[in-house]
Amino acid sequence: MHYLLIYDVVPDYVERRAAHRAEHLALAQSAKSRGELILGGALADPIDGAVLLFRGDSPAVAESFATADPYVRNGLVTSWRVRKWATVVGDAAALAAPDAGDGQSAAFG
Repeated sequence: MHYLLIYDVVPDYVERRAAHRAEHLALAQSAKSRGELILGGALADPIDGAVLLFRGDSPAVAESFATADPYVRNGLVTSWRVRKWATVVGDAAALAAPDAGDGQSAAFG
């Protein structure tokens, strides 16, 4: 299953993250190496949050990342939440989408 870790960040996030960026990226690289973190990055224009996509059996992998993240621990993240994401289309989708040619509705999601 996939889980989205969604961060809301402080207004001066870009300036403040430099002091913690190496530790944050090392944590992310470690999660990626374990096959847990699929994608991650800051939202742009404006940079007012970030989204990280995790793969796991439960939301615990994303929650564990957040509690260990120096951005969270040092107050750059004002709030965070984990949402289960029922992925249905794409090579790494967790659930198979119905084939539009099988007579079933192509409306899914």
